[in-house]
Amino acid sequence: MSQRYSRPLQGGDDVDQPTGGKPLPTYTTCWIAAVLLAVQLAGFSTLALIPGASTAVAQTGSGLVSEVVVQGAQRIDPATVRSYMLIQAGDTLDENRLDRSLKALFATGLFADVTIRRQGDALVVAVVENPIINRIAFEGNNRIEDSELEAEVQLRPRLVFTRTRVQQDVQRIVEIYRRSGRYSVVVEPKVIQQPQNRVDLIFEIEEGTLTPVRTIAFLGNQKYSDSTLRGVIQTKEYAFYRFLTTNDTYDPDRLSFDRELLRRFYLRTGYADFQVLSAVAELAPDRESFVVTFTIEEGEVYEFGESQFEIGLPRLTDEDLRPLVLTEPGERYDSTLVDDTVDAITDKLGTLGYAFVDVRPQINRDRENQRIDLVYQIGEASKIFVERIDIEGNVRTLDRVIRREMQLVEGDAFNTARLRRSERRIRNLGFFKKVSVQNTEGSSPDTTKVTVEVEEQSTGEISFGVGYSTVDAVIGDVGIRERNLLGRGQDLRFSVSGSTRSTKFDIAFTEPYFLGRDVSAGFDLFRIERNQRESSFDELRVGAVLRAGYELAPDINQTINYRLEQTEIKDIEDDASRFIRDQAGTTLVSQFGQTLTYDKRDNRLDPRDGYIGRLTTEIAGAGGDERFFRLSMRGAYYYPINETWGLSFLGQLGSITGLGENVSIGERFFIGANTIRGFERSGIGPRDINTGDALGGNQYYVGTIELAFPSGLPEDLGVKTFLFSDAGSLFNVDDNGTEVRDVSSVRVSMGFGVAVSTGLGQVRVDAGQAVAKEDFDKTELIRFSFGTRF
Repeated sequence: MSQRYSRPLQGGDDVDQPTGGKPLPTYTTCWIAAVLLAVQLAGFSTLALIPGASTAVAQTGSGLVSEVVVQGAQRIDPATVRSYMLIQAGDTLDENRLDRSLKALFATGLFADVTIRRQGDALVVAVVENPIINRIAFEGNNRIEDSELEAEVQLRPRLVFTRTRVQQDVQRIVEIYRRSGRYSVVVEPKVIQQPQNRVDLIFEIEEGTLTPVRTIAFLGNQKYSDSTLRGVIQTKEYAFYRFLTTNDTYDPDRLSFDRELLRRFYLRTGYADFQVLSAVAELAPDRESFVVTFTIEEGEVYEFGESQFEIGLPRLTDEDLRPLVLTEPGERYDSTLVDDTVDAITDKLGTLGYAFVDVRPQINRDRENQRIDLVYQIGEASKIFVERIDIEGNVRTLDRVIRREMQLVEGDAFNTARLRRSERRIRNLGFFKKVSVQNTEGSSPDTTKVTVEVEEQSTGEISFGVGYSTVDAVIGDVGIRERNLLGRGQDLRFSVSGSTRSTKFDIAFTEPYFLGRDVSAGFDLFRIERNQRESSFDELRVGAVLRAGYELAPDINQTINYRLEQTEIKDIEDDASRFIRDQAGTTLVSQFGQTLTYDKRDNRLDPRDGYIGRLTTEIAGAGGDERFFRLSMRGAYYYPINETWGLSFLGQLGSITGLGENVSIGERFFIGANTIRGFERSGIGPRDINTGDALGGNQYYVGTIELAFPSGLPEDLGVKTFLFSDAGSLFNVDDNGTEVRDVSSVRVSMGFGVAVSTGLGQVRVDAGQAVAKEDFDKTELIRFSFGTRF
């Protein structure tokens, strides 16, 4: 007796029923069972039917399989089908092996249906191949590009089509839209049959509308209000001005992050037992928005107790580590101070050569006294040496450009301070979007492998700028720059800028490692024409600068330069001061200079912490027409009060002395406007009282204190606010007469500023009021600037 094997029953399939689809009566079922039992007792082999099988085709034959015949295979070689069979020609027919063979064929995903039947002594395997995908298309997707959806789905043209894979890709597309806040998205896959068993797969997408978060509520908060906690989390309530962000749309991943943000906030403020019991997002009754509810348990406020050490390293004592502890007994508990202490201890041990030391803070709660004692456990470790430095991710930039910024080389004792400095130096190159410098265990216990992983970014720039300020009116510039020329780290720049008051042409080239040494060298060629209307003349400067720079010590850089410049004072107004008319003509300056910089800022572009100092000296007289010595000093200190408040102190001073002759007006100092807000450009300093012309000065100083604080507006708007006070003076002009007012009294201004970052650039408004000034100074109340680059 022979049986037929077909595919397993699929969800939604109908089971064939005899007698017109009606169930068999009980007595009929029993009769069939009796017949089957009799057949088995008679010695015939019977194979179990799989639900959904068609009617069996009865054939006679022996128990051996003479051959395996494959039917229905078009793309797939019959030998491939046979390779999945556990029964081959010459084998004895076995129902268990047949069942496993059937499952193995279905598991390949190549077949939509498989039937195995006995035909005489042959075993016939009839297959229906799954179609091949001809193309994949997306319809209805306006918010998300095809390229983004194609990158997410797993199916591809020329792959085998299966319904399971299609449904999985549907879910992936739905998840993409839900992450962007569109929870009403509907994705419908359509299959279009093509010749040669191919199909086109079309994902029809109804994107739906954004599903915003209408309400964010908190339960269990006693200490902090709902509004305070809403400011802590990243998810925001819907507001019309948040159209540039998606923070006001529901995202489950963002909600998980919000739980962590709440935990960090409470742990920073002393609530060591804080818990987020639940974070639930529910659709509103209109099913068009979400209501998010956080249920929290604040617990009690703790304070720090005693801090102790358990040290497993030789020749290391508590006294060595005690200065690194930032927690003080009696102060409110703050988890960030514990983390910072662990980082400080780890860094300290890293400078001693212990790369993989384990520092763990053990927290001992005294719930009765609401105090937390800490034990910093320092495990055993051995000193580590750098075995190898690998550089990964650089496609265009040469390895040596990155390697020369490393403060460690193979064979050096490991040092975390040098490792961090190396990462900062590589990041400061500006060639890479991401920089990661990590160390992992080497081939032996006392070695480590340093891996520098970078992600390159575009270093070529074609920029167009436009702006407006109350100082220069309309401003525009065009620039072409390559900061990583040919991947060698060289910098080539050409720029043209102009405003209603000035024009500038500039070409600059810098080789960061001149002649293979840690010395940067370069040159500048420039032409600057400027209208000095405050002094009733125009000036034209044409010249060149040769420069070289090198590092004297970590964070200390020295730059030397030579400047050859021709300055022409021209177009002097008829009613200009006689002190300016006397300056008419052309002079040549041949000048040597140096600049010493000590920079410990956390970020060069937007510093919030650290300080910088710069000393510049210049001397002219080796040829040319000018003889002078000039000294300039600048410094800044940045102090972050907390994450949103910050103080900055800035100071600068300068002095120029003629060597046997007066200093020309083209080399003097002019301050005001950008230097001391509340005053016009060149609004401070010596002035001809008859004409009102600014004459510049030989000495000046300026100091600024600025407090940055939250504006109270949503962070999404990008508004920064600050209070400031500027103070300074400019004085001492050569060859002054009775008609020149030249005093060294200090001028002071105070004011308020607002800066707004927009998609078209930054808008900044400073309102400064001069509170200490001379009657001949020129003041202004509002200074406005706007600019952008494309």
